[in-house]
Amino acid sequence: MSSIAQQLDAVRERIARATERAGRPADGARLVAVTKTFGGDAIEAAYAAGQRCFGENYAQEIDAKAPVFAALPGAEVRVIGNVQRRKVKGLLAHPFVIAIETVDDAALAHEIDKRAAALGRSVEVLIQVNVGREPQKSGCLPEALDALVREVRSLPHLRLTGLMTVPPHTDDPEGARPHFRALRALADAHGLPECSMGMSHDLDVAVSEGASLVRVGTAIFGARR
Repeated sequence: MSSIAQQLDAVRERIARATERAGRPADGARLVAVTKTFGGDAIEAAYAAGQRCFGENYAQEIDAKAPVFAALPGAEVRVIGNVQRRKVKGLLAHPFVIAIETVDDAALAHEIDKRAAALGRSVEVLIQVNVGREPQKSGCLPEALDALVREVRSLPHLRLTGLMTVPPHTDDPEGARPHFRALRALADAHGLPECSMGMSHDLDVAVSEGASLVRVGTAIFGARR
């Protein structure tokens, strides 16, 4: 697993160079290591190399990996995949699940708030915005964001910190730039510090446009299993 440590270093260096080129603080963009489809050995190797923040997509996979994450002091999981309301209770039962980045409607927000209240905890959430207006993708449309922000902010057990997006795929990373720029503008308009955007192939562009969280899997762990 030494290659994971080497690849983590390479990704961290990419982020550092991108923040420097953009004139941003060195700690302005945090790495979320996406371990979707990868097992405990990969998680432990990344942890040993200093990674503490991980991203997972599926509730059932988080459940299966719970003994691994729970055994790693300080490890945190951010949920970056679509969440069914019936899965929220189980997700929040894991203390290491510290954020859900894919809130896209009021019903899901209310479910997270209800389950967090029952557990006596608060949960960081991000609103997923479909900036590319792709019908096959989740996320609220930009014109619906104002109302959803108000709704989420009214819920006492949620801490709304930012926005998240998955832009339309393009072979050229520059194709994502207008979508990243649009998300940063929306976040700034609502006084939200976090922008979760950018993956292995376009993280440099995302950082240059103000990403504060970049979700990287393939560049660290290799092709999905």
